[in-house]
Amino acid sequence: MCRGPALTVETGKCLVLELATPADTERLGRAVGERLRPGDVVVLSGPLGAGKTVLARGIGAGLGVRGPVTSPTFVIAREHPALPGGRGVPLVHVDAYRLGGMVELDDLDLDTDLLEAAVVVEWGEGMAERLSDEFLLIRLHRPGNGGDEDRRVARLSGPARLIPESTALVAAREPEMGDP
Repeated sequence: MCRGPALTVETGKCLVLELATPADTERLGRAVGERLRPGDVVVLSGPLGAGKTVLARGIGAGLGVRGPVTSPTFVIAREHPALPGGRGVPLVHVDAYRLGGMVELDDLDLDTDLLEAAVVVEWGEGMAERLSDEFLLIRLHRPGNGGDEDRRVARLSGPARLIPESTALVAAREPEMGDP
């Protein structure tokens, strides 16, 4: 699995990124979403407030789905159809926080959705990996950094085709207010 410091490190099927702002987290999601196709599973892991739903919102933007992509905490799963003229890949966004285990996840019948959609599962680590032979795991956390509430570290591991190039993420970053 991805190990190492909270610096950008690429090693095959692993990428560790420092995300300074929520916009950076959403930008990462967009880059992942642009790579997804029907049948792909993305498992988002991290504590409350780590940025899982912000990342999912970016994934939805990258897929070009009807939104808004918000937390499906109380509905458990929400389907977002592809927009006309978009990539044609719907998103099924699941929040597994309240699920009691794999049996309840199976009850959602996500394997049927995988035939036509990309599936993103928040709080799914330890359960959702079984939905597909290959999946992208993104672990988010907020390092203890003296009050910088926006900063996150993302650790991506999975198939290389689903992991965006870190150089593309840096190049896509818009200048912050006050940047030259």
